[in-house]
Amino acid sequence: MNQIHFLDISFMYNGSAQVITPVLLQDEHEMILVDCGYPDFLPLLQEAAYKQHLNLGALTKVIVTHHDMDHIGSLAALKRAYPHLEIIAYESEAPYIAGKKTSLRLQQAQSTLDQLSADEKQQAEQFIHFLQSIEPIAVDRTVTNHEHLPWCGGIEIVHTPGHMPGHISLYVTASKMLIAGDAVVIENGRLEIANPAYTLDMQEATRSIRNLLEYDIEQLICYHGGVFQGDIKQALRELIQAYDQI
Repeated sequence: MNQIHFLDISFMYNGSAQVITPVLLQDEHEMILVDCGYPDFLPLLQEAAYKQHLNLGALTKVIVTHHDMDHIGSLAALKRAYPHLEIIAYESEAPYIAGKKTSLRLQQAQSTLDQLSADEKQQAEQFIHFLQSIEPIAVDRTVTNHEHLPWCGGIEIVHTPGHMPGHISLYVTASKMLIAGDAVVIENGRLEIANPAYTLDMQEATRSIRNLLEYDIEQLICYHGGVFQGDIKQALRELIQAYDQI
């Protein structure tokens, strides 16, 4: 029997309250975590799972939507705690997660240093140091666009570049659920593009949202915002229209 669990994790970051929603997919043989939060979030993940009467020791796989710090920060710790689990990511993301290539987010932060005031530069340098502290970990299996994985009712890999070039979302076939990652977020009940300042290619991001209209989505899960309430297709169309007018 296929089950879906939303691990809403509340925390403070830079003085503000935030929530992320990693997802657990489960069937008779697999327990799959999608994204894993910031560094040192392993206890928070374990606690969130425990509240739903789940033990992360049963994890078999982790699928990473992209290599931002809040999605892979605890990946190495998870692998140490549960060495049997398989880490899965999009083919172009694997070198960044493994530390073989410099994080695109780190490159972006470093490229802005010369344009900042002294105070801004100090904050940026702290952010750069934090990004450099993310522990790399090898990816066990890479996936490609439209690849179908046979677990938990069937999972289709949906390449949704824009926020990052190798960003993926997951379409769970049996439940018609889209796990969006950071392809879209929910702000004040509306769908938005995830923090435009951190989206590396806005045109690609908009194109990815347009491609999502091809899917029969009955439930949309955003990493930032959780479960979307409303007409999903209409909300996607309105978001596309908003950015087409810019």
